[in-house]
Amino acid sequence: MTKGQDVTAKAATDFRQPACLPARRGLRRAWLRTLVAGGTALLVASCQFLGDGPTVGTVTPGTLRPNLAADIGEREHPRVVATYGGVYKDAGAERAVASVVGRLVAASEDPSQSYKITILNSPAINAFALPGGYLYVTRGLLALANDTSEVAAVLAHEMAHVTANHAIKRQQRAEAKQLANKILTDVVQDSEEARKAIISSQLSFARFSQVQELEADDIGVKTLARAGFDPYAAARFLRSMAAFAQYQSADKSGSTAPDFLSSHPSTPERLQIAIRAARQIGAPGIGERDRTRYLSQIDGMLFGDDPLEGFVRGRSFLHKALGISYTVPAGYILENTPEAVLASNGDGTAIRFDGADVSSYSSLRDYMNSGWINGLLPESVRETTINGLPAVTGAAITQGWSFRIAVVRIGKTGYRFIFASRSPNDTFDRDFHQTVESFQQLSPTERARLRSLRIKVVTAKPGDTARKLAIGMSGVEPSRRLEFFTILNDLDANQPIPAGTAIKLIVD
Repeated sequence: MTKGQDVTAKAATDFRQPACLPARRGLRRAWLRTLVAGGTALLVASCQFLGDGPTVGTVTPGTLRPNLAADIGEREHPRVVATYGGVYKDAGAERAVASVVGRLVAASEDPSQSYKITILNSPAINAFALPGGYLYVTRGLLALANDTSEVAAVLAHEMAHVTANHAIKRQQRAEAKQLANKILTDVVQDSEEARKAIISSQLSFARFSQVQELEADDIGVKTLARAGFDPYAAARFLRSMAAFAQYQSADKSGSTAPDFLSSHPSTPERLQIAIRAARQIGAPGIGERDRTRYLSQIDGMLFGDDPLEGFVRGRSFLHKALGISYTVPAGYILENTPEAVLASNGDGTAIRFDGADVSSYSSLRDYMNSGWINGLLPESVRETTINGLPAVTGAAITQGWSFRIAVVRIGKTGYRFIFASRSPNDTFDRDFHQTVESFQQLSPTERARLRSLRIKVVTAKPGDTARKLAIGMSGVEPSRRLEFFTILNDLDANQPIPAGTAIKLIVD
């Protein structure tokens, strides 16, 4: 989270979910659109592994021309970099990526296509492609990968999106769907029939996007094998991503049914495609993996949040530069983004925390009533203090959502908590008050102790086990260290670790 960003512009917000995995922020973004607004819409052939990604400026029908894809990529590249925290500079990580690109290009379906690869400074596990050969991987994805072939699998998939021209085709299909839906809405008298037709159109478009993803998986595995890498790496990394997504999920008991309107096929379906494609090439054990060299290249790489945007430590968010912290109740999962800190639990409550400039308001009550909140209940606004800091609280109801809002002032900045739920109850109110009342300024000693998490690569010794090595992990709740360790290293907690195996630890 960065300081002083105000997301309360009155414009309508469009948060379209690009391709690759089901959206995990849909709940949060749906309620945010009803309360405050701001943002843009973009189009990409995108593989959102654990989060939302950008889309790219719309393409007007009939404008397809030579160099159009390259022009789109060049135009949108700065916006993508800004959205994902900038370019991540790390010589080892750059070598790890560069070492596979040439081989993949030579083995791809269009060796004449050139690529620009960017490592993004984001802890999210994500990769995507813009038209024109602009490929992106996050440092979070590089941290989850365990060997060169897994990184190559991701890049081969993204190259397949480019060579198959998926982004442009997806945009054309989206425009056709929007036009058809408009005609239905304007012409068809039977609203129920129109609704059914629109739903059918949405399902058709979702499946169109899913087919593109599965096509990229199939092409990617074949490219991977032709380049001499382990063709089973794609399936292996898909399993790691699924395990990490489960680890991060706040609702362990929730339904695992796929979202059929998602633009991304379910992981089991992708696994089947990836394994089948690999088996057509050969039995497991073929191709290059190169775990030891790859991990040596990402040794020391930043892990998790960028220190400039604060730290998530378990259920607490701490910001060294701003000197603030707060803690969410048990059951919530925190996610730090450049725009805000987000959180949600398995009961349908979502939280947004950010900062805004309140220097032009004589009181926090005036700020709360200034119009940035839709559906504010004026009688709910109360001025108070939180740990010695001036604050104001209030409530709002709009479009079926109930909100609890608090703003705590330090100097010119108002730190804002927005809680949202469709089914508010006593627990909702309790969680709101517990979180807000935990907000405090850090002491100089506490600020000095805050350090970034980084990857440390060690070599397993005889007798080392997952349980023994996991104890040395930082930044993870003690009760979950073993689970996180096994996912990060793609190891079985109950199997011995062969001596000499390269192992990733997270340390501060």
